[in-house]
Amino acid sequence: MADAVDPKAKGKLVIAISSRALFDLDESHQIFKEHGVEAYAQHQEENEEIILKPGVGFSLVKKLLALNTKKNPIDVILLSRNSADTGLRIFNSIEHYGLNISRAAFTRGESTHNLVGAFEADLFLSSNYQDVQKALESGFAAASIVGSSSNNSDDAQLRIAFDGDAVIFSDEAEKIYQEKGIEAFEENERNSANIELKAGPFKCFLKSLHKIQSDFPIENNPIRTALVTARSAPSHKRVIHTMRKWGIRIDESFFLGGLDKGIFLKEFGADIFFDDQHKHCQSASQYVPTGHVPSGITNE
Repeated sequence: MADAVDPKAKGKLVIAISSRALFDLDESHQIFKEHGVEAYAQHQEENEEIILKPGVGFSLVKKLLALNTKKNPIDVILLSRNSADTGLRIFNSIEHYGLNISRAAFTRGESTHNLVGAFEADLFLSSNYQDVQKALESGFAAASIVGSSSNNSDDAQLRIAFDGDAVIFSDEAEKIYQEKGIEAFEENERNSANIELKAGPFKCFLKSLHKIQSDFPIENNPIRTALVTARSAPSHKRVIHTMRKWGIRIDESFFLGGLDKGIFLKEFGADIFFDDQHKHCQSASQYVPTGHVPSGITNE
């Protein structure tokens, strides 16, 4: 077999996802929590041919893989705390849904976060909060899956929504709000309207999406992105200027001024939404698949 080609040299987009983020394994996980690893293993073996239902990250993965081409290679890696033996049901389900996932790591209970860098992943989705935290600390875009595997999304177009501060951007402005209040935050953002915000953990992932988008016409593009933020005027100006300087296009922007985000995400039809605050994730997860990004001051 030939040596593997460096994925970064090919400009490949790499997504690492846990089995519980890809499929609905709530029943199996409950057996594990209540009866232990042996009962869990027996359950998975006895149900090996029972296909798992899609999980929170399923729609995202399916649509990304549909965009995989030689020009824009996209690779999805399965990172699982299962053993290879108990993971057979997961691969049977992957095969059933026709997902082109061939690379996997099974750690039999050990953490998977250190493998995110080994696979050079651009995004890591997991149900394990600690694994996600450690991946973020290592500089990778990562989110803990919560909420819904709703089917409200568009059948073909991939729709991804992001919060701004502590997700796309750093938490520099959020720190001022948390420590000094809304008036100090708004004054700072007025004075800094033309000063570029520092990058947050999801800037590079958003940039990779933008690169794929740019290879298609704006009309009928297979990817559509949205910024859904609690910011409002006048703090929106700094966001717009920052995105211009980065050369990244966001298709839709919602400056909600503290309004509940969930209903707007439902209307947008997000395949997944990323936010750093628990309250926004709880609201969003009632309507769309949601990933909590445990970064920034609100998660300290």
